[in-house]
Formats: sequence, structure tokens, C-alpha cells
Amino acid sequence: MVKLLVFMMMLASCYAETQDLSGKAFVFPRETARDHVKLMTPKTSFNALTVCLRFVTDLTRNYVLFSLATPTISNGFGLFKKSTNDVISMTVRDISTAFLALSFPPNTWHTMCSTWNSENGIAQLWVDGKPTIKRFIQSGQPISGKPITILGQEQDNYGGGFDATQSFIGMISRVHMWDHVIHPYEIQRYETDSNFTPGNVFNWRALDFEIVGNILVEDEVFIQ
Repeated sequence: MVKLLVFMMMLASCYAETQDLSGKAFVFPRETARDHVKLMTPKTSFNALTVCLRFVTDLTRNYVLFSLATPTISNGFGLFKKSTNDVISMTVRDISTAFLALSFPPNTWHTMCSTWNSENGIAQLWVDGKPTIKRFIQSGQPISGKPITILGQEQDNYGGGFDATQSFIGMISRVHMWDHVIHPYEIQRYETDSNFTPGNVFNWRALDFEIVGNILVEDEVFIQ
């Protein structure tokens, strides 16, 4: 009994490793205020960025897709799906803007790329290969400080403050992040998974990550 308890505690504990996750996906199977994936990078300042990922879910409530916090700003950069009207909220340095009238049919894989540049404050989404309009969030200051980046939960404080009702349930794959705005041609190549340059902050093909809780790494199964 003691050995079984120790084994179960080991399974539930954090572990960190670098892996090539090509053809794999993180599976988030339950609503929880604990389970998450932490992504690691040595980079500590972002004057601009691009984040791309693929996901599938059947959720109709609010849920988070990407959450980056710094020691001084809990919402350094975030992507949050609103429950109404197919809205994605993008947050930079605690200021948000909403991208409207998007389409996310349930139980279908979707790709999303998000860009932001501190020089002009302009942000944009690409959803399933199609660009949105460009919106201003804020300009003039980079996202600075050692980041904690989490999949599956939204950070209300640095590395924590999770809310189960905002947790992600489904699968996430092909996470890449760059410390600049990549060219639309690269976004199109990402969409088709064809000869794009991997992220220099997070690279799905060499990802440094840590799993906390009941999250699986399985083959990426296409649901269409």
C-alpha cells in the first residue's frame, strides 16, 4: 500500500524534460484548478512576439489557451477564449483587446497564431490560416522579466492563482513561440506544417516543459 501511494505521488508530481513532440499532443482530460503544463525558456524580454498552437475542444465556457506571466505582471501575454460570440481576448501587459466574430466549431482541430509588436502596439490573430483585422493593444514597453508560461490554466498571479472554471479541456499541440513577428508566409507554412522555421522561444520539436497533474502526451489524433 505504501509503495502504491508513493508511485501515485510520483505520477502526480512535476517532471521536466526536453522532448521532440512532433506528432504528439498534450491531453487535458478534466476540469481542474491544478493540472497544467509549464514551458521553460531562458529568454526574459520580448519587444515583439508570435505564438502559434493547435487545439481541439468541446468547451462552450471560457477557457485559456496560453498564459505568460512575469514577476511584476500576471498577464504578460495571454490568449483567452470567451464563451460568447466566438471571441478571443489577447492580453499584453495586463491590457486586453477582443478579436470578434471568429469561428471555432467544437471537436475540430484549429490553428491559431497571434502576433504583437511593442514598437507600434499592433496585434493580430490568424485562425485556421485566415488573418483577422489588426488591433492596437499598447506600445512602448516590452514584456520583461523571467517568464512563467503555462498551458491549461490562466495565471492570476505569477505561476498560480488558477480557476478551474477557466481551465482548458481538450488537446493542444504544435506550440511554437518567436521573439519577433514572423512573416505571413511563415504563418501559412506553420498552418500547413510545411518547412517553417521553428520558434526560437518555444519549439515543439525541442520543447523544454514540465507537467503538473493528470495530463497525458499522446499521438495527435485528427478530428474533422
